[in-house]
Amino acid sequence: MGGGDSEILADRTRTGADDAALWRRFRGASGDDVKVSALQRSGVSGPVPDRFSHHLNRLVPSDDRRGEALMQDIWRIGMQRMTLPPGQSPWSTPLPSKHFADRLHRFSWLPDLLDQGESGAERAVRFVDEWIQTHGNFNGFSWRLAPTSVRCWNWMLCGREIFETGSTEAREARLDSLVRQLRYISGQVDAATDPKARWFGSVTMVAAALCIDRGMSLDAAVARLDAECTAQILPDGGHVTRSPSRGLNTLIHLLTLQDLFRRAGHPEPDFLEKWISRIGAMVAFFRTDDGALSPFNDGDEARPETVDAALALLPSPPRRFMFAPKSGFQKLEKNGLRLILDCGDAPERPFGDYAHAGALGFELSDGPCRLVTSCGYSAEVNVDWQAAVRRSGAHSTLVLSGRDSSSFSLNEESRLLSAHGPEGISAKRLEEADEIWLDAQHGGYKAACGLLHRRRLFMSGDGKRLTGEDSLVRPISQGPSDDRKFIGFEIRFHLHPTVTAIMGRDAIRLVCDDGAVWKFKTSHEGARLERTIYLARGVVERPEQIVMAGFADPNGDGQQPPNCIRWAFLKERSA
Repeated sequence: MGGGDSEILADRTRTGADDAALWRRFRGASGDDVKVSALQRSGVSGPVPDRFSHHLNRLVPSDDRRGEALMQDIWRIGMQRMTLPPGQSPWSTPLPSKHFADRLHRFSWLPDLLDQGESGAERAVRFVDEWIQTHGNFNGFSWRLAPTSVRCWNWMLCGREIFETGSTEAREARLDSLVRQLRYISGQVDAATDPKARWFGSVTMVAAALCIDRGMSLDAAVARLDAECTAQILPDGGHVTRSPSRGLNTLIHLLTLQDLFRRAGHPEPDFLEKWISRIGAMVAFFRTDDGALSPFNDGDEARPETVDAALALLPSPPRRFMFAPKSGFQKLEKNGLRLILDCGDAPERPFGDYAHAGALGFELSDGPCRLVTSCGYSAEVNVDWQAAVRRSGAHSTLVLSGRDSSSFSLNEESRLLSAHGPEGISAKRLEEADEIWLDAQHGGYKAACGLLHRRRLFMSGDGKRLTGEDSLVRPISQGPSDDRKFIGFEIRFHLHPTVTAIMGRDAIRLVCDDGAVWKFKTSHEGARLERTIYLARGVVERPEQIVMAGFADPNGDGQQPPNCIRWAFLKERSA
């Protein structure tokens, strides 16, 4: 995209390439390097404790596939792969990208490597020691607040193996490095504007205050975490970013700290149990029958083993509900057929920096088979893809005139594109006998095009039929448009990578990997299959999508074509 920053707000159609270029220009691949004065650096010095008083417990299973790959010196992050010669340190070789380096320096892979037996533990300890030698004094890239906080959390999560093995000199060097980084976090976290960095820093400082003798103030750390919970967890238990996997990670952090408080013999903060119960129920809300999560906003599928382990630690079975009013999601569920509709608007800044323009998009699954999804998201995949999948066209919804249902503008503080809206998004449901109707709409296209998008859904009681109607309606309050030029639209249904689509004469057959068969039918002429992308499993996959394109009457009432498009998903054969 050429020109100045004002083009972000320009009234024109942006492409995915445009969006990615903007993203790179405003943030870079992994954020700006931190700049710290000599005085601030000297503030990380101080006495080193003798030992840990307690250790964090790892409450969720490690990723054996990643651990096994690391034992073969294969490092994979998203679509990037680095294979090292045996014995070579990852810190002494050029890395594929800044994004790759960012994920590497967080040490989220450390538990996976440690759980690969004695040789894996030896290798993990060696990588920590080599990191200290190369980056331990200070580094503007690897010492940014977010990766430093995550790194310290992961080191403490592996505390028994990392800090209680090896020579006395080696153990002291590791503990000294950890404490210096913790002091740095303590000095930076309260001034941080990035909510992810504030959260990571807050949970890490609570853990540090409980785990390390002569550590930081526990009262101050708990007060900070209490404030972040209030800011980042909605009353219905959803994460303020409206991301299911962000909610899962938050739940795991809080469960880990709760376990630590109880083992350490310290009184547990009252707010922990409250938020654990609420966010646990929301994680269960988004859990599909394959054990993973629906990927909304900047959320991925997550590993089923992780979801199961977290939910198993809840003090009681999670509360069941079909509507999350504060988070903005509706769920329809009958006889194994399950749909979740996004009917919420973007959160306020800075949390809007991560929001997607996916208004009235949905996730549809039949038992363990995922049918309709979005393009998904993964923090492991590079920043270009992360930017592109925020747009409306990356979701299973209607796109009008190539626009986004939410508007994006530059957040000057974070240098990220923040989402706003859409205007007037709402949903009403009706349940009668054994059937469910949902009537939703938004006005994200009203200002530019004068039309509302209305989506009506019906799910049969036997779970074998989902019918839908997408209409474009000119509100009476708008008055008739003088411009009679028809407006192009597209309705997209992104299919999950586990679905094989076969174009037929009067329907599109959808074959799931478990053998179940569905068909998609529509009265709209010209439905076609196109390639799309899917990121929510941590790599870039290329499944197919159903696309219906047409031109809408700017004065249409949404009662008939071309402003009314009807479609249906019908179950043909069970697994």
